[in-house]
Amino acid sequence: MKVPVSARGRLAILYTALVFAAGVVLAALTYVLVRRGLEGRPKLLITFGGTGERPPAEAAAAFETIDRLHDEILAQLLTRSAIALAVVTLLAAVLGWLVAGRVLRPIRAISGTARRLSAENLSERVPVTTPADELATLADTVNGMLDRIQSGIADRDRLLHGQRMFVANAAHELRTPLTTMRTAIDVTLDGRPGVDELLVMAGDVRDAIVHSQRTLDGLLTLARCHTGPARQHAIDLADVVADLVDLAPGDVELRTDLCPAPITGDPVLLDRMVGNLVDNAVRYNDKGGHVTVTTGTTAGHARLRIANTGPHVDPDAVDELFEPFVRGTATHTRADGPGLGLGLSIVRAVVEAHGGRLLNTARPTGGLDITALFPTAHSSGNTVVSRR
Repeated sequence: MKVPVSARGRLAILYTALVFAAGVVLAALTYVLVRRGLEGRPKLLITFGGTGERPPAEAAAAFETIDRLHDEILAQLLTRSAIALAVVTLLAAVLGWLVAGRVLRPIRAISGTARRLSAENLSERVPVTTPADELATLADTVNGMLDRIQSGIADRDRLLHGQRMFVANAAHELRTPLTTMRTAIDVTLDGRPGVDELLVMAGDVRDAIVHSQRTLDGLLTLARCHTGPARQHAIDLADVVADLVDLAPGDVELRTDLCPAPITGDPVLLDRMVGNLVDNAVRYNDKGGHVTVTTGTTAGHARLRIANTGPHVDPDAVDELFEPFVRGTATHTRADGPGLGLGLSIVRAVVEAHGGRLLNTARPTGGLDITALFPTAHSSGNTVVSRR
């Protein structure tokens, strides 16, 4: 069975093998250079008393002795080189093991941090070593990934919480008219009702059905906004506002300053958005108050701004008014009864579905100042067609 080798062991073996290979090459080069040096050294023998042309026997023996000494020197060189190589290789193995452990220490820190992390605990981060080398870059990358994961999980939790609250509120809103209808029917049928009682019951049931229908229409509009605009047309927000001027009752003055504000979007959703903004500005207004509606372009964005008079609004509670089924205190009586609490949430959903931004502030004198910014139709090369 093959025994797995750790990364630290593989690095130590690699370091040792490199040192051993370098030592072998160094020893071989030393041996070759020394041998060539000995072979190339001139041999000189001086004799006295000889008269012949050939050297005496002692000279030949002397040359053999020199050659034997050279061979012994080379043999000793090989032996000592082998011993030195073995010692260096052993030291390289030990040092390679220690160096590999130090090099892999940040990796072990990353692994340990990853093992301790979970979906409920993503606050811990990998320590970044110095200097800024590849391992520090890896630690930064892992920390950035953890930041994105933590942010994504937080967004998911907020979305799930918002969906749960939305479903609960929607169920409550739909249950209320059903309870009203059931109560009206039970009270009326408790005995022998006359025509007048049946007519009253029918009116109560009709009002409850109208309320349920309005709630369902608002929920369907929100769902449609979340799936994105189905039809894209180039329209002018100034034309949309001009078509909805008659929504304001006579006791609330509607002031308009309409300049071209071309955008690309869904006409039905944009109509609903403007209608909800105007309806909200009128519903939560004072008698004799006014609503100011302006359109135009600002820094490459189409702008729709609606400001109204009315009761004071807590600046910290403005954002809550754009949540589903959150109602303000209506001071202006409308024929269709109280609002559903979906108007401003639909406005926000429509703006986000069209890639826009919503700015809202509480006015110091009372009322709200709401501005919707959209990308202009000119940026996409569309031609704006007037709706009039």
